[in-house]
Amino acid sequence: MIEAGAAWSVHASGVRLVVRLTPKSSRDGVDGLETLSDGRRALKARVRAVPEDGKANDALRKVIAKALGLSVGAVEIVGGATSRLKSLSLAGDPALLDERLRALTKA
Repeated sequence: MIEAGAAWSVHASGVRLVVRLTPKSSRDGVDGLETLSDGRRALKARVRAVPEDGKANDALRKVIAKALGLSVGAVEIVGGATSRLKSLSLAGDPALLDERLRALTKA
């Protein structure tokens, strides 16, 4: 199982992931883990899209899906739609998603 303070938690139907998004970046990508000021951890992601009309959120879903080998439909923003700090639900095999997140973040 996931240790306390991790950026994700495993559930029966998939994984819940905390992401800190930087929109209007020079590139799209995932930049590892970050410790927030309150001690929580978040996956750092950046997208070129602007934060208007859901463009940055759509780009984030695509970046996370590509990084984890998922379909875009398996990535849902469930919290923080208008914030930099977002909560994502990733549908799929929880053990496989955990393994891919660990590989992606070297956690």
